Amino acid sequence: MSNNGRFTGKKTPPRGYDAEAMQRRVDWLAGQTGHQLDKFALEDPASYKGLVENQIGYIGLPLSIAGPLQIDGTYAKGDFHVPLCTLEGTLSLSMTRGLYLTYQAGGITSRHIKQELSRSPVFVFETLSEAYDFLPWLEAHTDEIRAAAESTTQHGKLLSIEKHPIHNRVIMEFKYNTAEAAGQNMVTMATDTACRWIRENYKSRNPFRHLVESNFCCDKNPAQKTILHGRGHHVISSCTVPNALLKKLLRVDVNDIVQCINDLHLGSQLAGVVGLNLHTSNALAALYLALGQDVACVAENCVGIGTYEKIGGDLFVTLSMPSITVGTVGGATRLTQQHRNLELLGCTGENGSRKLAEIICASALALEISLAGAIVSNEFARAHAQFGR
Repeated sequence: MSNNGRFTGKKTPPRGYDAEAMQRRVDWLAGQTGHQLDKFALEDPASYKGLVENQIGYIGLPLSIAGPLQIDGTYAKGDFHVPLCTLEGTLSLSMTRGLYLTYQAGGITSRHIKQELSRSPVFVFETLSEAYDFLPWLEAHTDEIRAAAESTTQHGKLLSIEKHPIHNRVIMEFKYNTAEAAGQNMVTMATDTACRWIRENYKSRNPFRHLVESNFCCDKNPAQKTILHGRGHHVISSCTVPNALLKKLLRVDVNDIVQCINDLHLGSQLAGVVGLNLHTSNALAALYLALGQDVACVAENCVGIGTYEKIGGDLFVTLSMPSITVGTVGGATRLTQQHRNLELLGCTGENGSRKLAEIICASALALEISLAGAIVSNEFARAHAQFGR
């Protein structure tokens, strides 16, 4: 079990929009998980140093809860309720529906594949031959370059340096394990130091220049490369849902959902969508805001691939997310409510970032299934008319 404890009584959050309904949910969450929400208080402006400049005030955003999530992961094991920060009506209810469906089906299986965050500098020479001569020198001095990069961080480790010659340039991709941090600043400072060491020690016939980022790593950009190689945490989640449960909770048949998902994927392919999913960005944005993550990373993290297959008479759903750029230390994770939300999920210790990535992928999978059911049953518009206005 997770540190959330055992679920008792009603499995899903109580409904309602007024203050009394909100308090019922707060009390219900405490009963389910042992986690008591703190009374809301604004952070001292000084707490935002390093997070924002020119602050003039605050904007209030609601915090909601979705669940129950039951997960058997590499790092995340047990039962969880997931905090969301969103202004999109139906999202919290839809994720809860998907989580409850998968809970009744026996839970979601997740596996953490790898953790690699990259930065991709480019070195520019006057001639092709100078760029060509640079390659064996890099190979011979890998240890010194690694030492320079790792001198800037206690926890980050440089895993590899890939070299990609193009014209009179050499693009490199420095790949790091960033431990519990999301690591965007970590890999920037480490790679910058490594590049400066190269500039000081490599003797070229003519002057050359470099940029610490060539955009080859696709930072905050959706890209086919990210689907193939990943950036951040790579997680795969899957669930098998009995057809009888699909009919009961989503009001769809396994044959209908498999056929209709093919239609949706065809539309995505014709439009040139990067990845094959319905709206993983919705889950990511709501989770990232609630958990102190860099919300702009949604642009590159949303390139997941979801598939729906019929196995026996049941629905087998899989979501592969090769890019989940999250951490449990640094950035906005130090803010009071965001840190408390990480505590709610039990993601503040060793391997907390990997555990968090598995919870995020599983939550996105549940939201994908719920939306697929709404579209296939033709309840999508009616649900938004009822809950999203």
